[in-house]
Amino acid sequence: MSQQAMIRGEVCFRVGDGVLQPIPDGPVSIDLADDSVTLGWEDEPGNAMSAALTRDEFDRYVEEGKIRLASQ
Repeated sequence: MSQQAMIRGEVCFRVGDGVLQPIPDGPVSIDLADDSVTLGWEDEPGNAMSAALTRDEFDRYVEEGKIRLASQ
Protein backbone atom coordinates (compact mmCIF):
# COMPACT_ATOMS: atom_id res chain seq x y z
CA MET A 1 0.00 0.00 0.00
CA SER A 2 1.38 3.40 -0.98
CA GLN A 3 2.02 6.27 1.39
CA GLN A 4 2.14 9.92 0.41
CA ALA A 5 5.05 12.22 1.14
CA MET A 6 6.62 15.51 0.05
CA ILE A 7 10.13 16.02 -1.24
CA ARG A 8 11.66 19.15 0.31
CA GLY A 9 15.34 19.39 -0.47
CA GLU A 10 17.90 17.53 -2.50
CA VAL A 11 16.85 13.89 -2.87
CA CYS A 12 18.72 11.99 -5.59
CA PHE A 13 18.73 8.55 -7.15
CA ARG A 14 21.12 6.80 -9.50
CA VAL A 15 20.04 5.25 -12.80
CA GLY A 16 22.18 2.16 -13.23
CA ASP A 17 25.83 3.17 -13.06
CA GLY A 18 25.04 6.71 -14.22
CA VAL A 19 25.13 10.03 -12.46
CA LEU A 20 22.82 11.01 -9.63
CA GLN A 21 19.48 12.42 -10.75
CA PRO A 22 17.38 14.73 -8.54
CA ILE A 23 13.79 14.07 -7.60
CA PRO A 24 11.93 17.39 -7.86
CA ASP A 25 10.35 19.02 -4.81
CA GLY A 26 6.70 18.11 -4.49
CA PRO A 27 4.40 15.19 -3.78
CA VAL A 28 5.51 11.58 -4.18
CA SER A 29 3.99 8.18 -3.50
CA ILE A 30 6.08 5.74 -1.51
CA ASP A 31 6.02 1.94 -1.59
CA LEU A 32 8.05 0.33 1.20
CA ALA A 33 9.77 -3.06 0.96
CA ASP A 34 12.11 -4.74 3.44
CA ASP A 35 15.30 -3.50 1.79
CA SER A 36 14.19 -0.74 -0.59
CA VAL A 37 11.71 2.07 -1.16
CA THR A 38 10.14 3.04 -4.49
CA LEU A 39 9.17 6.67 -4.99
CA GLY A 40 6.76 7.74 -7.71
CA TRP A 41 5.96 11.23 -9.04
CA GLU A 42 4.99 13.11 -12.19
CA ASP A 43 7.64 15.38 -13.69
CA GLU A 44 4.91 16.90 -15.87
CA PRO A 45 1.21 16.05 -16.18
CA GLY A 46 0.81 12.51 -17.48
CA ASN A 47 4.54 11.65 -17.35
CA ALA A 48 5.05 9.24 -14.46
CA MET A 49 8.54 8.76 -13.03
CA SER A 50 9.85 6.37 -10.39
CA ALA A 51 13.05 5.65 -8.52
CA ALA A 52 14.23 3.06 -6.03
CA LEU A 53 16.25 3.94 -2.94
CA THR A 54 17.80 1.65 -0.36
CA ARG A 55 16.09 1.71 3.03
CA ASP A 56 19.22 3.33 4.48
CA GLU A 57 19.11 6.16 1.92
CA PHE A 58 15.37 6.65 2.46
CA ASP A 59 15.72 6.69 6.26
CA ARG A 60 18.53 9.26 6.01
CA TYR A 61 16.46 11.55 3.78
CA VAL A 62 13.52 11.29 6.20
CA GLU A 63 15.79 12.01 9.19
CA GLU A 64 17.22 15.05 7.37
CA GLY A 65 13.68 16.33 6.63
CA LYS A 66 14.15 16.08 2.86
CA ILE A 67 11.38 13.48 2.60
CA ARG A 68 8.38 14.38 4.76
CA LEU A 69 5.87 11.58 5.23
CA ALA A 70 2.24 12.67 5.19
CA SER A 71 1.74 11.24 8.69
CA GLN A 72 4.50 13.48 10.14
